[in-house]
Amino acid sequence: MSLFDTHLLNLVVYLPLLFAALLCLLPAGERGQVRAITLIGMLLDLALGVWAYLRFEPAGPEFQLEHRVRWLEQLGVSYHVGVDGLSISLVLLTVFMGPLVVLASRTAITERVKEFHIALLLLQVAMMGALVSLDVLLFYVFWEAMLIPMYLLVGVWGGEDRQAAAVKFFLYTLAGSLLMLVAIVALYFISGTAGTRSFDYAALYNSLVEANRQLATCGEDCGRLTGVAGALLRWGPWMFAAFALAFAIKVPMWPLHTWLPDAYVQAPTGGTVLLSAVMAKIGVYGFWRYAIPFFPAAMHQVRPVLAALAVVGIVYGALMCLAQRDIKKLIAYSSVSHLGYCMLGLVALTSEGASGSAYQMLNHGVATGALFLLFGLLHERRQTRLMSDYGGIAKVVPVYTTAFLIMTFSSVAVPGTNSFVGEFLVLLGTFKSNLGVGFGVLATLGVILGAAYMLWMVQKVFFGPLTHRDNQNLTDLNARELVTVLPFVVLVVVMGLKPQPFLDRINPATERFVSRANLGAPGSQVQPADVRINVMGLPPSGEAAAPHAQPAGPLADRR
Repeated sequence: MSLFDTHLLNLVVYLPLLFAALLCLLPAGERGQVRAITLIGMLLDLALGVWAYLRFEPAGPEFQLEHRVRWLEQLGVSYHVGVDGLSISLVLLTVFMGPLVVLASRTAITERVKEFHIALLLLQVAMMGALVSLDVLLFYVFWEAMLIPMYLLVGVWGGEDRQAAAVKFFLYTLAGSLLMLVAIVALYFISGTAGTRSFDYAALYNSLVEANRQLATCGEDCGRLTGVAGALLRWGPWMFAAFALAFAIKVPMWPLHTWLPDAYVQAPTGGTVLLSAVMAKIGVYGFWRYAIPFFPAAMHQVRPVLAALAVVGIVYGALMCLAQRDIKKLIAYSSVSHLGYCMLGLVALTSEGASGSAYQMLNHGVATGALFLLFGLLHERRQTRLMSDYGGIAKVVPVYTTAFLIMTFSSVAVPGTNSFVGEFLVLLGTFKSNLGVGFGVLATLGVILGAAYMLWMVQKVFFGPLTHRDNQNLTDLNARELVTVLPFVVLVVVMGLKPQPFLDRINPATERFVSRANLGAPGSQVQPADVRINVMGLPPSGEAAAPHAQPAGPLADRR
């Protein structure tokens, strides 16, 4: 691995921070320079993110492009970053959104332009830092850092009820995050003895592998477990609940979704796109990376409940969409429904379901992000969110209508589009799982309802007679807006017709996730040696880390 590869993820994560610092040096009145510098920074970050994605080898080690240095040694904390197939795919989604959000916000944001773009850049840093962190405490730092710029984006540049929406979003997320911090500290203390404890992700996981196996196979003798296994027996369900609550709020899963309609509707277009396309996925990613692998036994106890909540979210979100007359709120509730598929595929614990869940994270980011962006462009022209204020506008804005229809087809999973692949894999994995056929049937009902509410909205807004005089003066997409929208259209087609290059990077991570989630489960042949994580070891003082020099564990890390 070259020196450039070793620092590539650091460049991807922190380059936006450099450009945010440059913006701080500019006068607030230089709006054109602020927008141009932010766009350049996002484009350079996109180039680095694509390079990192291409450098990732699907057949290589689990975690790649690692960088690790000593940090808070006495606490067992190191600065450790790296990516597997899922995280590098989400990094690609994040850097893809950056420049498009900047372009989409060019005319929408006219007040405090400098501060808005600084917030965008800082949010980009926090989201990517959370995705590449391989130290649990480092992940928590980035996880919490996401709150501040998003709170500002909603509370300062949002709609008429922006402050209430921002506070609700902040309090919901903070409450779950603080409980997760307590669980992280508890996990740190039970995973080893003084002098051997570590917050490193691999070290924590490896210290729990044997204990999780014992816990899953102890049968009627569980009361005799001691050590780490005994601690997990007593406290594991509570720690899993804390992790799961924090991530479920961020997804959000029903019934913890009530902050979502307010935040999505009140946020400016750029904030809504990032909130729905990226931040929600980090909640699902948290289940994938932390909650389920750390506590598989506790997860299996409540797995039917998680599956039921996912299915309720799918159907409830769809039914709420049918009741909406506010277009932005309809798209917001559709996000609740679609993210339910991501969670259902995850807890199905089959290769097809998990791959579908991961692929649907990317698909949802593209489709829903584009719908919010497109409606934001329409809202700039008409300043209304109500369906009744539109009608027949396809006659006036045919190019815009075509783009919206393509993204609608993606959202309802029409064959040939990207979402069809993801939802098909999720449903296939659910029917193949041992959850029961009812979960698959109800999830399929969500597909039918999704087509109903999206096509109903399209009919009301775009077709029929031109009902309002103001709509006659609408202008179609200009060159800047076309440049913003076309990448989404291209991805819908490419990911729908050629999904394999994306799945090739995701599938190895999928297989490992399913194995770790099924460790010790009845009928499972997974052994502890099969699921241990190998990462680069902690370097001696003053030396660079050696890639994959040793298995990560509490003793190995502190050696």
